[in-house]
Amino acid sequence: MGHALETVEECKVLINHPVLTAKVGNYSYRIERKGDHSNFSVSDEARTVTMPIRWAMGASSAIGQTYILEKDGQLYESRVSYYRELNGLAPTMGSEGSAPADINEAAGRLMTRDDKLLCFGCHATNATLARELTLEKLIPGVQCVHCHGSADTHLAAMLLDSFDLETPKDLLKLRNLSAEQVSNFCGQCHRTWEEIVLQGNLGIGNIRFQPYRLTGSKCYDTDDPRISCLACHDPHHELSSQPLDYDPKCLACHGGGKPGAKACEVSKDKCVTCHMPKLELPGAHYKFSDHRIRIVKPNEKYPA
Repeated sequence: MGHALETVEECKVLINHPVLTAKVGNYSYRIERKGDHSNFSVSDEARTVTMPIRWAMGASSAIGQTYILEKDGQLYESRVSYYRELNGLAPTMGSEGSAPADINEAAGRLMTRDDKLLCFGCHATNATLARELTLEKLIPGVQCVHCHGSADTHLAAMLLDSFDLETPKDLLKLRNLSAEQVSNFCGQCHRTWEEIVLQGNLGIGNIRFQPYRLTGSKCYDTDDPRISCLACHDPHHELSSQPLDYDPKCLACHGGGKPGAKACEVSKDKCVTCHMPKLELPGAHYKFSDHRIRIVKPNEKYPA
């Protein structure tokens, strides 16, 4: 999460790929590195529009990155993005299948105030305050204070208490929250059950919204921290892609640790490979682990 947003100067994808190109419909795209900056260009048969890239949104080690462009003081979401699986550019999710009205729209989508608040609010630290953008104070990525609160308040409390380091003071503690509380906290960026239901987004596009998917699991218990986001994932460390690493989490309940939680009759190894299938998110060039834990039936429809 510390790399959820990168500056152009430090963006590894842009540094390692001095030139990226793609052809989408009638438009040709080119991202070209010049020194420590990168420019984003789109061309048709008549003209070319070039905008500087200001930020890379998304961790390149995960799915990929979408680029935030600037023109005449306005910010735009690039119409093509870098995808790790492709090692190249393809249409940004949400733009596939729609034809831009002109070359400016082909370059990117003009970001509204709400777009900027949501995107920078989740991908960066100190980028918003009371629903106002504070990009001049922005720290790229999700840093400690993004989740735990003000570092200044914490330091002041430490100083007033003569540097008693035994217990962190005035920082939000997440360890003792219930599953529901953690789900709602993480869901501020990863989307809550309530948000998805109100939006009516019940197709496979919601597979990347883990708190929502987890809530639909038969074993989900609002009060049991063993089924919370933090039970399986430590936000201070890289996400593990090894299925065996999650077996102890499953067996904490299904190994006899919770009444009514049956043990699997098939295996006690690599539980997530069966009960949390990886499914392709259209347009993402990436398979997400479906966090709706269940006994998967052959040829079943995607459970909304």
